[in-house]
Amino acid sequence: MSNFMDKIKEIAAGDRKTIVLAEGEERRTVDAAAQILKEGFADIILLGNTEKIREIAKDTDISGAKIIDPETSELTADFANRLYELRKAKGMTEEQAAETIKNVLYFGCMLVKAGMADGMVAGAVNSTANVMRSSLQVLKTAPDAKVVSAFFLMIVPNCEYGENGTFIFSDCGLNEYPDADKLAEIAVASAKSFKALVGAEPKVAMLSYSTYGSAKSEQVDKVKEATEKAKALAPELKIDGELQLDAAIVPAINQSKAPGSPIEGNANVLIFPNLDAGNIGYKLTQRLAKAEAYGPLTQGMARPVNDLSRGCSAEDIVGVAAITCVQAQQRKD
Repeated sequence: MSNFMDKIKEIAAGDRKTIVLAEGEERRTVDAAAQILKEGFADIILLGNTEKIREIAKDTDISGAKIIDPETSELTADFANRLYELRKAKGMTEEQAAETIKNVLYFGCMLVKAGMADGMVAGAVNSTANVMRSSLQVLKTAPDAKVVSAFFLMIVPNCEYGENGTFIFSDCGLNEYPDADKLAEIAVASAKSFKALVGAEPKVAMLSYSTYGSAKSEQVDKVKEATEKAKALAPELKIDGELQLDAAIVPAINQSKAPGSPIEGNANVLIFPNLDAGNIGYKLTQRLAKAEAYGPLTQGMARPVNDLSRGCSAEDIVGVAAITCVQAQQRKD
């Protein structure tokens, strides 16, 4: 794990938060819980059947974790009532709420909503759709957010680009074909996430297959419009588009293709025009450049809930938990 992640853990430890690891009956999750507790940057709640979790962890020290079984917890009835009140207008019955709350994702989100935890991490065995559905239904969007989006924190070894090889790629996990308005909101939110997590000035590139009108199409026009809207939303930001990737991150190419660009080819926040491009881009970078990829991390949620790739390692879960702690520290009630 990178020096950057060591810094994230140090920040997390400075204001220790409680994180729910919802998939407690999973080996990687148990190993991650043990590592987090050993490093001491967060308190941990594991969800699932207590006996199963103890059996998985028989050779692992998770004595510092709190284990809650949604099937038998004294909290379950109250949480079911809360879920019913939240969802009855959408047609959920009391019986459906009583059954749904036993799902670890919904129970975990309710722990966060009730203030018993500060954030949740899941997705090692659950799909992104399931993780996001439960969090949006229980926690909903933040008061100042119009769009919930998903980004990856990418740390590329031996890389001269970005912020010493550190980037945010967005949206790589949630919004399939965002229009110009959504793309602008995603760009501004991603810049804020970069500042909060990396601590450096965000330089945002709105990516396209075109640079400054080198191609003409509706998709290029969308990115150009999104760039102008993002500038209007956050005039203090360094943001530019539409830009091809090389013009976004290579100063010499930026000077040639986009002279006068405010980001000068030093982009560290890359906004992809759609989910196809974003998802392919992050996976290419992760595999070919051997980058650390943390996410999909959410922004725009009322409280932090972060997803995992189902191919994640225990170390990945540890990293996402640390990031979730820092996001929780940044949250304003």
